[in-house]
Amino acid sequence: MSKRRESREAAIQFLFQADLNKTPAQELATGFWAMRGDEKTSAPSAKVRAFADELIAGVLAHRATIDERIKACLVNVEIERLAVVDRNVLRVAIYELLFSHEVAPVIIINEAIEVAKKYGTEKSGGFINGVLDRIKNEIGRPARTGVKK
Repeated sequence: MSKRRESREAAIQFLFQADLNKTPAQELATGFWAMRGDEKTSAPSAKVRAFADELIAGVLAHRATIDERIKACLVNVEIERLAVVDRNVLRVAIYELLFSHEVAPVIIINEAIEVAKKYGTEKSGGFINGVLDRIKNEIGRPARTGVKK
């Protein structure tokens, strides 16, 4: 698994936990990162944690804007009724689409679909694809290119 995928999964897991527990993120961070690690160490690599922390901080900082984008794509369902996994996969991907232009939108969407398939229901991948594709079309970024830092 790529370091970026691992970071995205960690960010989604963290946000999932924060969403369910309604505990402030800073209170969850120490315990969350202590539980994560690879086979050789008790902590994730510095690159994984740095990118995950960037995603988490970005989602938390822009959550109202991100949630409004999600709500605009939903028909006859409230955001609170979405599966917690799906809601947080969308939040991370929408953060990247709107605020982190380093990765091309098609890659962001593909990553989100794969994570949703892994952790969500059998319908999660299609649902995530539909919402993110609509947002991709609305933002007007080139679909296949990112901006290098």
